Parts: sequence; structure tokens; C-alpha cells
Amino acid sequence: MRHVTGRVLAALCALATVSACASLPSPALPAPAEKAQAASPSGDQTARWSIAIHGGAGVIDRTRLTATQEAEFRAALEAALRMGGERLAEGGSALDVAETVARWLEDNPLFNAGRGAVFTAEGRNELDASIMDGRTRAAGAVASLTATRHPISAARKVMEVSGHVMLAGEGADAFAAAQGLEQVGPEWFFTEHRWEALMRRLTEDGRPLPPRPVFAKIPQAPVDLPSDEPSRGTIGVVVRDLAGDLAAATSTGGLTGKQWGRVGDAPVIGAGTYAQNGVCAVSATGAGEYFLRLSVARSLCALIELKGLSAQTAADQVIKKDLAALGGTGGVIVLGPSGEVVFSFNTPGMYRGHWVAGAEPETGIFADE
Repeated sequence: MRHVTGRVLAALCALATVSACASLPSPALPAPAEKAQAASPSGDQTARWSIAIHGGAGVIDRTRLTATQEAEFRAALEAALRMGGERLAEGGSALDVAETVARWLEDNPLFNAGRGAVFTAEGRNELDASIMDGRTRAAGAVASLTATRHPISAARKVMEVSGHVMLAGEGADAFAAAQGLEQVGPEWFFTEHRWEALMRRLTEDGRPLPPRPVFAKIPQAPVDLPSDEPSRGTIGVVVRDLAGDLAAATSTGGLTGKQWGRVGDAPVIGAGTYAQNGVCAVSATGAGEYFLRLSVARSLCALIELKGLSAQTAADQVIKKDLAALGGTGGVIVLGPSGEVVFSFNTPGMYRGHWVAGAEPETGIFADE
């Protein structure tokens, strides 16, 4: 697996124009779990795994992406899928794979999570994440982190160690540091394209501009993103492993120019993230205030569990009808009871991909794919 993943990462770096790409680390994968075989819904003993990921939804169409930009996003999505799928084929657990893939996406400056997160109105990066284990329905979340390199790992530590479900702010960073998670300075999260997006947003709104950070006096080589890319890029991962266990993970930097400690749906269990064995695994992306009001992730799963709807029907009901009726935009990635992959979004595009055992990885960006 290391060799295959290395080739994918090399291909990604060759395609990308991001100067930091060469520094993207290959995540340290958890030790392989004992391989398992799970009965499929038909009752046979064929092992089956699946993984789906997203990198944000919004006004994404072919007129806004150059061929190079499209290739970079697809290469990043495929690299993440191969990393996760190869690990699942080796017997990795759903929870381990969800965290591992999310960590890699957090380190990729194409996305609004971890390195490459958007800035608040004060010129800071405030990071949110959540993770849920479908086998036990244990969950963990963090909000408004500023110093922990991998918020998704902090969320998992909250789930497994703290006795709580959500920690926020300085306390969450202190907890993560106490658990031995890597702490970094604000320069790690800084990217030029997100800073420029903040300047445009504040200028358009007539709000004061924060001073440019002293460590960023020399502009970086820009990430090749569309010039109108505002806050898209929240990342999410949903996984089914060989044992049939489900897991979901979501991580984000929130909204460009957000104020007053705003927190969206990504770290809220039941709104942006949910997983329950035999029912669903969900990660959401979009206008978080609307996802919070509808408890989108849990509501979707309840339609599957309690009304017997298919995963696709349930997802479309919540995203294309209920969310849209409130004026909310965004989408979800879903694994159904047997690991079937579902996407639903009410925007022109969503960065997404999936890989199911026995098939090849597939990526998508536009609504007509």
C-alpha cells in the first residue's frame, strides 16, 4: 500500500501548483486490525468495504474551474480515496480510516480545513471537527481550535479519553496538547489564497481589515483556486469496513470573515456528522446554520431507520426538499445500511468521491456527473 499511495501522492504533487505540496506528509497509518469478514445483506460471507469523501459544496461549475484546477481537485480526491480504500482492504477499522483520511485532507491546502482554512474577521484560523463511531455511537468534537494541527484527531481524543462529547476554544487546544497531539503556530495554517479571500470579503462588507501577520510578510506562491472561492472546502469522510462497522468524520475552518466565535454544523453531532451501524454514516457540508436548524445528519438517518426509506431517498428529502425550503444550500455524503454510497446536494457542484470494494475509485465535482 505504501508504494501505491506514494505514486498517487507523487502524481498529485506533479499536477499541483501549490508550493507547499512537496511538504504534504504521508499520514502515519494505525497498525492494521485483524482482517474480518462480514456477511453481506444477502447473507453471503463476501467481505465488502466502502468509503466516500467530500471537499465542500457550492457554486462550482465548469465555467469557474480551469482544466488545471479541476485536475488538481480530482487528483487530491483520488489520492484520499486510495489511501482509505487500500487501508480498508487490509482490514483497517472504519474509525481509523476515517481519521487517517481526514488528517490528510486537513493537511491539503486545497480545502477549507486545517492547513488552508479560511480566516475569521480578526485574521485568525478557528477550526472545528467531529467524529463518530457507528458501532458504539460514541462521538467527539472540537470547536474553535487555533493551535492543534489535526482537529479530527483532537475530536477522536475527546471521544475516547475526555468523558465528554465536545470541547471548545483554548480548553480544547490545551486538552489536545495534553494528549500529545501536535501543536503548531498560526503560520502552519496560513495560506495566501485564503488571506486574499478575507481581504476581499471584508472590503466588500465595509469592515475593517486586520493587519497582515508578521510571519506572512513575504507572499506565498498562490494555491490555484478559483478567484471566487469563498469558504468552500469543508472535508468529510464516511467509511464502512470489512466488519460492517460505520464511521463518519468532518472537519472545517468555517466561514470567511466569521465573527464572535461563530461555530457551524461541522462539530455538532447530529447536524454535520452522524454514524450508526446498520443505518447510516453521514458527513455534511454547506451553510451550517441551516444544517443546525434541521439536525440534518440525524434527521436523514432517522428517515432510513424509522421510515424505511432508502439512503438516496432520505438524503434527497432532507437536502433537496427540507433544507432547500428553508433557503439552505449544501450537501451530504452518505453510506447506507449495507455500505451503499449516496450523494445529495442542492448546489451546482460538490467536490466528492467514492470507492467500493470490487470497483475503481470515482470522483465528481459538477452536478451533472
